[in-house]
Amino acid sequence: MPETTAKSRVFVTRTLPGSGLDRLRAEFDLEVWAEPGLPPREALLAAAAKADGLLCLLSDRIDSELLRRAPRLRALSSCSVGLDHVDLAAATARRIPVGHTPGVLTDTTAELVISLLLAAARRVVEADRFVREGRWREWSPDLLLGRDLAGSTLGVIGLGAIGQAVAQRAGALGMRVLGWNRTPRLIDGLACVTLPELLAGSDFVSVHVALTPETRGLLDAAALARMRPGAVLVNVARGGIVDETALAEALARGRLAGAALDVFEHEPLPPSSPLLAAPNLVLTPHIGSASVRTRTRMADLAALNLRAGLRGERMPHCANPEVYES
Repeated sequence: MPETTAKSRVFVTRTLPGSGLDRLRAEFDLEVWAEPGLPPREALLAAAAKADGLLCLLSDRIDSELLRRAPRLRALSSCSVGLDHVDLAAATARRIPVGHTPGVLTDTTAELVISLLLAAARRVVEADRFVREGRWREWSPDLLLGRDLAGSTLGVIGLGAIGQAVAQRAGALGMRVLGWNRTPRLIDGLACVTLPELLAGSDFVSVHVALTPETRGLLDAAALARMRPGAVLVNVARGGIVDETALAEALARGRLAGAALDVFEHEPLPPSSPLLAAPNLVLTPHIGSASVRTRTRMADLAALNLRAGLRGERMPHCANPEVYES
C-alpha cells in the first residue's frame, strides 16, 4: 500500500468569520475551540502541546511556557496587529514564524477614533443616558454643552498607518494636527513636535503607539498633568500605555474634560477599575477593528499566514522575518 503522510495538526482558539478556516480545514487536521469564550489556560496548553500550527487571538497568552510545552509547533499566527501577547523572542529562538494582520484594519480603527473623539467632545453617551433616564424636561441653551473639533488641535501620538489615517480625517474636520513619533518622521502637512510640546499644545490627544517596554506607562500622571486643562484623551492602541488610575483622578478633578478608551490594562475591564466611576469617560470593549469586513479580512489573513508557515513558505505578514534567514 502507498505510504500516507499525516496531516499537520492546527489548533484555533476561537471560531472566526470568513472562509479562512475552511481553507485550513481542507489541508490540515483542524481543531477549533468550540466552547463559549476563550480556552482556559490549561486547555490552551494541552492543545498547543499537540499542534503543529496555532492560530490565536490577542487575548491568548502565548508565552515561553506555552512554547516550551509545544515541541511540535512550527507556525504561529495571531488574528491581530499587535503582538504584545506573544513572546516573540522565544518564538524566534525556536525559529517559529509568527504571523499577524497589519494594514487591513487601518481605516476601520481610524473611524472608531473619530467616533470616540466626537462622542467625548459632544458628550453623546451622557446625552443618551440623560434622555433614557427621563431627565430631559426642556430645551436649555446651556444643556450638555460640548466642544467643537473644528478649529481645535489634535495631538497624534504615534505616526504609523493608523495615526496617519486619523490625522488625515482630523484635517478634513477642520482640526490642526500635531504629531509625535518615537522615531522622528517627516509627514507632509503634519507638524511633528516633541511629546511635551504635543501634550501642552493639543485640545485632543489620540494614542497610536505599540505597547513596548518603552511605551508602557508613557502617559503617566506627570504626562497627563502636561496636557492642556480641559483636554480630551482617546486611546485605541493598548491599555498599558495610559496610567488608568492617574487618568481617573484627572477626570474626577476636572483637570481633563473627558476621555474615551477602547483598550485597557486588563481586559475585560474588572469591576474594581477606577475608570468605572470616572466622569466624562466613554468606554468601549476593544472594538477598534470591529466591522464585518475588517474582522473577516483579518481572519482570512491570519489563516493565510498559518497555511504558508506550515507549508514551509514565507508568511505574507511575518513579525519575525529573521527566522527565514539561513
